[in-house]
Amino acid sequence: MVKGRRIAFDYGDVRIGVAISDVDGILAVPLATLINKEETLFLQIAELVDEYQPVHIYVGKPLHLSGKESDSTLKAMAFATRLGVETSLPVTLIDERLSTVSAARQLQEAGKNSKQARKMIDEVAAVGILEAALNAQKGRR
Repeated sequence: MVKGRRIAFDYGDVRIGVAISDVDGILAVPLATLINKEETLFLQIAELVDEYQPVHIYVGKPLHLSGKESDSTLKAMAFATRLGVETSLPVTLIDERLSTVSAARQLQEAGKNSKQARKMIDEVAAVGILEAALNAQKGRR
């Protein structure tokens, strides 16, 4: 695995959760929740990319439990394509079925109420996406 940070995005129509890894690709941690506003979104992403210098981007690919694509899948794919163009970094889509459900469960188990969880759920879902990507990379070594 190439040394360097990886960054992951959990795309949503309103909010986009962001997670980052350490340079060794071992640990994924929440980084930010971005508001999905066309006029500022890619400026904020450019700032994160400039600050953290990731070597790879991962974007959650929301699918139905059956594996079929949805409108959300197409939006995430379009977002991933634009990320690649805007950053010139490799972008990989990661199956994120149940990532938000898993994130909500983790926050509930950590004692967060629904109001507290709402603020963190997108970042925790992005951590899940990044962990899945890192685990897949480790399996290929």
